[in-house]
Amino acid sequence: MEKTTAVIIGGGATGVGILRDLSMRGVAAILLEQRDLAYGASSRFHGLLHSGGRYAVKDPEAARECAVENAVLRKIGRHCVESTTGYFVRLPEDDPAYAVKWVTACQAAGIPVEKVSLAEAHRLEPHLTDRAEAVYQVPDAAIDGFRLCRQNVLSAKQYGGRMRNYTEVIAIEQQNGQVVAVKVRNTLTGEIDTIHCDFVINAAGSWVGQVAELAGIKINVVPDRGTLIAFNHRFTDRIMNRLRPPANADIFVPHGSVTLLGTTSSPAERPDDFTPTTAEVLALIEDGKQLFEELPQYRLLRAYTGTRPLYCADPTAASREISRNFVILDHAGEGLNGFVSIVGGKLTTYRLMAEKITDVICTKLAVQAACRTAEEPMVADIDPALMQQARQFFPASGVELAASRLGPDFAETVERIKNNPLKKELVCECELVTLAEVETVAQDTTTFTMSDIRRRTRMGMGTCQGTYCGLRGLGMMVDNDLAKGTMTENLLREFLESRWNGIRPILWGHQMREVELTRGIYGAGLNIDGAVPDETE
Repeated sequence: MEKTTAVIIGGGATGVGILRDLSMRGVAAILLEQRDLAYGASSRFHGLLHSGGRYAVKDPEAARECAVENAVLRKIGRHCVESTTGYFVRLPEDDPAYAVKWVTACQAAGIPVEKVSLAEAHRLEPHLTDRAEAVYQVPDAAIDGFRLCRQNVLSAKQYGGRMRNYTEVIAIEQQNGQVVAVKVRNTLTGEIDTIHCDFVINAAGSWVGQVAELAGIKINVVPDRGTLIAFNHRFTDRIMNRLRPPANADIFVPHGSVTLLGTTSSPAERPDDFTPTTAEVLALIEDGKQLFEELPQYRLLRAYTGTRPLYCADPTAASREISRNFVILDHAGEGLNGFVSIVGGKLTTYRLMAEKITDVICTKLAVQAACRTAEEPMVADIDPALMQQARQFFPASGVELAASRLGPDFAETVERIKNNPLKKELVCECELVTLAEVETVAQDTTTFTMSDIRRRTRMGMGTCQGTYCGLRGLGMMVDNDLAKGTMTENLLREFLESRWNGIRPILWGHQMREVELTRGIYGAGLNIDGAVPDETE
């Protein structure tokens, strides 16, 4: 039995942001997540840190918020952000009048806009279509959702914040119209526990409505389905947007060594509707090739889908018509004190969302501490002396990658390699993940599966999609007694199946040959599916 002041439900960007803010203001808080950090929309998006340009015409308030938070996140989360800049490109079929309106709206929202000559745009982005008629630059950037969530939790822990993953809330207990506790279930062991608290903050993303029902509250949440695809190389160094009203397949985001294209927008029947379809992939390619004409010839790496938690009073409204802004709902007006929900919003504005709802909680608690999340970096920069030492062991470009992924755990990882140089061996060659890094993450008390390691190191997220590093990673966990009582074949199967879900919709060309290689290694060679020989042969 535990006791805390506030329980936060949901381990996405908003939830971890709230945990950090409450902890920094001295409020005891614990975060509960039914899967792992960034399992939902916070990792199933295009990785765009919005300048606000996309919303400038339709939603000026959201545009201004994005412009401000963009600058804040570059400061406090610079280890999660790649400053790519962004282009908005007008094609012959795009309305010139909208472009004029867009420039005016950006200027009004405080978004810097600079017109780029077509010659300069094609020099910097040689794959861009020659059909482009106008190009404008805005301060878009790329951001890693996994890393963002993890580093918010690391920061919160420094101030006493706690986090429990694989913990599902199954009941919200109340007495005389006041929240008093939550009942939780460990999704790995089935163990039931109770956490006593004064406040419950519902930040469960697309599951907000389901969590609210546990407290007898009705919230109209519209899960909005968005599908994206990843290509196996980086064919643009800037965020590329169509200069038109927001639509499908009009954002390209360079992310590390790959490029992401998205997204779609369609109603989802349930919050975990995460299975992409081949039809969606083909539609994205058809629309996306208007900006990059050679797109159909590029190799696809995987497809993936997430759901946006949109709040709308009108259940009949179309998805693109619903605001992407956020709403805070204090359910005291419905007869339940100590229960607050936050719905909607964007990853770019997660910190602002956390600040606003934390203000509500602190007002109720008479806590006067000011918000400091916009000033203090989530993790400190790595000591230059340590970085210099690490370059003796890590691959050339792998030093910075490991440092940004591990944050305060980087020093421990360097020490592992220093004490045993064999631990500099690469488990994942695509993402330059060393054995020492995997060991550091695997030994964390919140790591239970190989997919947990993937989310924290990017092991298995490169070109081979786990074909080689799956086996290497499993061997490392067994050799170091890190399987934590789980059958090894189940660990490997779960890891490979998580990759297969995104590969299945794109089975053609080079990807089909890659799948046959994976099947040969794990199906024929290792018999991961447990096939029984035909005794009649």
